[in-house]
Amino acid sequence: MRILVVGATGLIGASICTRLVSEGHEVVGIARSPRANAARDYQTLVLDMAAALRPEDWLPHLTGVDAVVNCAGVLQDSPREKTGQVHRDAAAALFLACARAGVAKVIHFSAMGVDRAQPSSFSATKYAGDQALMALDLDWIILRPSVVLGRPVFGASALFRGLASLPVLPSMPDTGRLQVVQLKDVVSTVLFFLNPGSPSRVALELAGPEQLTMDEIVGSFRRWLGWAPAARLDLPGWGARLLYRLGDFAAMLGWRPPMRTNAAREIARGALGDPSDWISLTGMRPQSLAQFLALNPATVQEKWFAGLYVIKPAIFVVLPVFWIMTGIVSLTTGYGNGIDLMQSTGAGMLSAPAVIAGALADIVVGALIAWRPTARKGLYSGIALSLFYLVVGTFLRPDLWNEPLGPFLKVLPIIVLHFVALAILEER
Repeated sequence: MRILVVGATGLIGASICTRLVSEGHEVVGIARSPRANAARDYQTLVLDMAAALRPEDWLPHLTGVDAVVNCAGVLQDSPREKTGQVHRDAAAALFLACARAGVAKVIHFSAMGVDRAQPSSFSATKYAGDQALMALDLDWIILRPSVVLGRPVFGASALFRGLASLPVLPSMPDTGRLQVVQLKDVVSTVLFFLNPGSPSRVALELAGPEQLTMDEIVGSFRRWLGWAPAARLDLPGWGARLLYRLGDFAAMLGWRPPMRTNAAREIARGALGDPSDWISLTGMRPQSLAQFLALNPATVQEKWFAGLYVIKPAIFVVLPVFWIMTGIVSLTTGYGNGIDLMQSTGAGMLSAPAVIAGALADIVVGALIAWRPTARKGLYSGIALSLFYLVVGTFLRPDLWNEPLGPFLKVLPIIVLHFVALAILEER
């Protein structure tokens, strides 16, 4: 079969594409942006789903397609992502294009519980997309998974591992229970419904066999990673709200933190469902979290990821603050000292322009690192600027290498931290 997978680089979409290719299907993946460093055995098309709001935007991509799997989803509105456009408007346009192009089989990923309550724009727009599909005369299947866990990680699945690495577990208030479902079971379900003669026009809840609290899930991952149980810290409501708001602010800068206000609203009700219809239709036996962890021993890569995951936000706060504040200090309270330092090198009339230019360069580097789409350029710029300062400073004031506070020596760990940031910049 020729199958179009929308959201092909996401947690679920990427695994579906890989499995379909291994089963001998011809796959066309739709992704929002190209990833040149990703080696794939299938065709990838670049299409921003948030801008594909008309059936005509989808029709050229449906030629020769036998089935469509829509895995696209975003957690919350931000400058880079719009829930209404992705979950409702673009999805409705895609489904209508399928009807016009004669692509009858459509498998659509929604979310657990959206048909029962819509506490946020995420669930409200997801349910609107479901309704748009159910209104058409197609062989549709709507899958509503709980939190999906597997070896690949993103979002909540990555957060669980990160929290497991902390010596003190911050326990969030107002969190419901979760019936986490394994990624392998989700992918196998898609393969089942792509088989000729499989049931259609059904909406199924994909839920695991256990109802677990977030603390229990994190504790399971901590044991899996081979670490002793962590002390628990019950966060007050105001502390949790502050973390969610900080996540919202990071999203405004183009990052995708899993802890945002939409996540708080969704997790308060939990993600519980009835998997009986799923089991009876597919014969699936959902794997528990304990079974998955027992069959997949943790590796050193898992331990590195868990530890670095919670350090990453600190790195991408510290570096922009470092560069921006250095520039601001150079233009304000430290301006006189900067002029004196430059004049000590013999810069003369160039002292003031040099201080101002350096300060503005520092601020630009910090802003580039803070804004996710330009973070990589900012990090490379920070490395280049640091080396420039080091080389020029060594030529003009070599005595600073011998200062007790080590102003030149301290540049070296700063450069190394930039390389660490580059190594962990990718989100998935």
